[in-house]
Amino acid sequence: MKTLIKNANVVFPGEVQQTSVLFKGAKIVDIDVASHIGADEVVDATGLHLLPGVIDDQVHFREPGLTHKEDLASASRACAKGGVTTFLEMPNTIPAATTQERLEEKLALASRKSIVNYGFYIGATPENLPELVAADRTPGIKIFLGSSTGDLLVDDQDALERIFAETTLPITAHCEDEATIRKNAQQIGPSTNVADHSRIRDVAAAVVATRRALDLAHRHDHRFHVLHVSTAAEVELLADHRRVITAEACPHHLLFNTDDYERLGSRVQMNPSIKTAADNEGLWQALREGTIQVIATDHAPHTLEEKAEPYPSSPSGLPAVENSLALMLDQVHHGRITIEQVVRWMCDAPARVWDIVDKGRISVGYDADLILVDLERSEEVRDETQWAKCGWTPWHGETLTGWCVRTWVMGRTVFNQGMVDQTSRGEEARFDHARGGYWATSGESQRN
Repeated sequence: MKTLIKNANVVFPGEVQQTSVLFKGAKIVDIDVASHIGADEVVDATGLHLLPGVIDDQVHFREPGLTHKEDLASASRACAKGGVTTFLEMPNTIPAATTQERLEEKLALASRKSIVNYGFYIGATPENLPELVAADRTPGIKIFLGSSTGDLLVDDQDALERIFAETTLPITAHCEDEATIRKNAQQIGPSTNVADHSRIRDVAAAVVATRRALDLAHRHDHRFHVLHVSTAAEVELLADHRRVITAEACPHHLLFNTDDYERLGSRVQMNPSIKTAADNEGLWQALREGTIQVIATDHAPHTLEEKAEPYPSSPSGLPAVENSLALMLDQVHHGRITIEQVVRWMCDAPARVWDIVDKGRISVGYDADLILVDLERSEEVRDETQWAKCGWTPWHGETLTGWCVRTWVMGRTVFNQGMVDQTSRGEEARFDHARGGYWATSGESQRN
């Protein structure tokens, strides 16, 4: 089937052009074609912007093991609504994806349930080095340097040295120092004040762990991606990237700060914790300067009943995949950032960080993972209209301007004007790690 999208404001790397895009089946086959060319469907996108599909490289979709919070079907529908056409999911499910067998079990689940494209990290433990060395069909290795479930906490230095020295896959990590967290908790003592979460998981906890991980990456010359940077202090460490370091920020660390605990309580309880308004601005500046390259969600849903438990029984995490793009487009509307920057941070950069084949750009030969967005459309975010299974959002009651109105995954429409095709299925993302990551694929030329 051929589809022609005409009169769209097409967002290419670094520029926007009003032009047409033709795709056949799953691939983009031509750009700037004549409007009268033969096609099975012609979409007049006058007044709309055409973007590559968003790639969210950090999500927790809870399947298997905790599907009362979320599952691959509900989460992928939320992705399609929000313009996310590919997700990379973390290994801390139950059981955790710490072996090739469990990784492939999750891939098989997604092939039956996900309406968008998918990939899954393999999790590191202190004992599974042979699995990490042999792993394939994965974007990379995930290490938890701070508290995690099961046996996924790796804070033993010898184990970390061996993982960085003996594996070849890109490594990513949750960087919070467990010893600092425990010391802070002991000093603060028992507390039911959720604001103490940011005092326990403070700037020092993040900085100590990030410095430790960067030291490992630099000494072993191993590609390393810092997840959910939450502090301006970490940005100074990230500037020394040595062509092996990349990093990301999340909407909640960009848009919320400790002043929001009074209003939102445990809805904004996250790991790493939210920090100050100065940290918000430090992260925005790091994105603009290219020190942080990626925006991802760390979508981590819990039920409202669970979140309503008194602190510290309330779990950390919030849902975000269906609103993350709209949150950034709203920043475009207010003049804080540009649409080209949104596409760089949410589409192009994650594809290059993780060596994802044929994704992240609108270019001939690339996959037809595409989204149409209306930059003038305003909608109020409401708990009751969320597609994520948990049924709530920390942005409840906020009006955002700029929304996805249609989503194609591998050339198939999966979301269009509020309707989703639940029969469609996404495909397993392919990774070509020989490409060498972000800095090896002209990253520096697109930093500004």
